[in-house]
Amino acid sequence: MSESENENKPGLRKTQVGVVTSDGMDKTIVVKVTRRVPHPRFKKIVKKSNKFFAHDESGEAKVGDRVLIEESKPISKKKCWSLKEVLSH
Repeated sequence: MSESENENKPGLRKTQVGVVTSDGMDKTIVVKVTRRVPHPRFKKIVKKSNKFFAHDESGEAKVGDRVLIEESKPISKKKCWSLKEVLSH
């Protein structure tokens, strides 16, 4: 299967692994996902990070936990990811 077929196939959702940076909101966590990419001009490996708001229904994730989040339908203005599992505490 080519990549374009995978993207359009229902049931395949993107997943990310990151660290919880905030759990102060009700049923919402903030997950920081860090990736290593080469700089476009200098080719040095640099770290880039993104912040994702994820839905945590049961409130099981705490600050510092490593978690797996998956893409979901939009839950609010900024929240379109949901917690799949807590990988480590």
